[in-house]
Amino acid sequence: GTLYTYPENWRAFKAQIAAQYSGARLKVASSAPAFTFGQTNRTPAFLNNFPLGKVPAFQGDDGFCLFESNAIAHYLSNEALRGSSPQAQSQVLQWVSFADAEIIPPASAWVFPTLGIMQFNKQATEQAKEEVKKVLSVLNHHLNTRTFLVGERVSLADISVACSMIWLYKQVLEPSFRQPFPNVTRWFQTCVNQPQFKTVLGEVKLCDKMAQFDPKKFTDMQPKKDGLPKKDTPPKKEKAGKEAGKPQEKKDKKKKEEKEAAPAEEEMDECEAALASEPKTKDPFAHLPKSAFVMDEFKRKYSNEDTLTVAVPHFWEHFDKEGYSIWYGEYKYPEELTMTFMSCNLIMGMFQRLDKLRKNGFASVILFGGNNDSSISGIWIFRGQDLAFTLSDDWQIDYESYAWRKLDPDSDETKTMVKEYFAWEGEFKHVGKPFNQGKCFK
Repeated sequence: GTLYTYPENWRAFKAQIAAQYSGARLKVASSAPAFTFGQTNRTPAFLNNFPLGKVPAFQGDDGFCLFESNAIAHYLSNEALRGSSPQAQSQVLQWVSFADAEIIPPASAWVFPTLGIMQFNKQATEQAKEEVKKVLSVLNHHLNTRTFLVGERVSLADISVACSMIWLYKQVLEPSFRQPFPNVTRWFQTCVNQPQFKTVLGEVKLCDKMAQFDPKKFTDMQPKKDGLPKKDTPPKKEKAGKEAGKPQEKKDKKKKEEKEAAPAEEEMDECEAALASEPKTKDPFAHLPKSAFVMDEFKRKYSNEDTLTVAVPHFWEHFDKEGYSIWYGEYKYPEELTMTFMSCNLIMGMFQRLDKLRKNGFASVILFGGNNDSSISGIWIFRGQDLAFTLSDDWQIDYESYAWRKLDPDSDETKTMVKEYFAWEGEFKHVGKPFNQGKCFK
């Protein structure tokens, strides 16, 4: 079959490496004329097979289609990679899920700014570093007496976790940072030096110095947000015949060539990052009048100062009940919640998919109870008086799994709930389960 992707897509690497081990015949379409990212994946024919228009995407010679990198890698694997027993198969799935839920979010938050594809945020970067340390500690302990993650040979678990860590090792895990985790580095180097890995990845060089955010690189990459690669931008013909404009034309041409020569791996490391080239969409809140409530100012208070004595009083002092609304959301299927870490992943997955709502929203969501006996509920603040999820198709993936109730900002009930949910402490009389942990969308 054929794997559609853009060059140097680590998600596609998983399927390519799996095929190397299993012997599956895989054609990779990552460049013109077979595939041009941002063009081919928007055509009706492509969207008919892959409605999201995302890559990697796989089409078998028999017409069988798959999207989502883990599903494609699983399909192209053999029994040895998937696990030869129900226990081994479950362990493989565990580590594949671990990579997606625990490694990718902090790795992206830390690495993307160093590649110029995301704005730098000091607090987010420092938090990401701590989360990466936690992940490395878990892996280091597990690998203390093991060569590979599951069993005695490479499995899909090793392929998925190693691929999710490639940019960490290439960009930011300098020697001093990785020094406390020797088992992880030993395992990673063992994996990437296997012939099947090297055929796909080439030589993987571990970074000598932690990469830093470069404002110029970030600024240079922003023009791609118009939806057209620079090489497809029509020339300004009206200036072509003017002698006085020639020096400037040469200068512009040189700059254009330099930017086009930038490595594709930096521009298209992540599918999410590459989607920055999508056309700008209309601001769903553009029709609303300006509000005196400054959401960012409240978020700074909430993040940096005491919640009960500073953040909550600031919130009520400045809250604009005409310009903003307060909502209570409760997960409708608590019987489906099992392990608490999986429930937390459910919350964080929703937050990640709502990234573009952060400017006009805030939430404090809490997991109550324990394993196999838990519930999820939270307080959400939105711009405007409507439930914000309905304003954009991109925000509607998760919200229907919750029951929503608009709260009266003047009621005592609302003031109590805001206080308890913001502070992650209180009686929570309406819940009936003890506080487990909280997550913030800000």
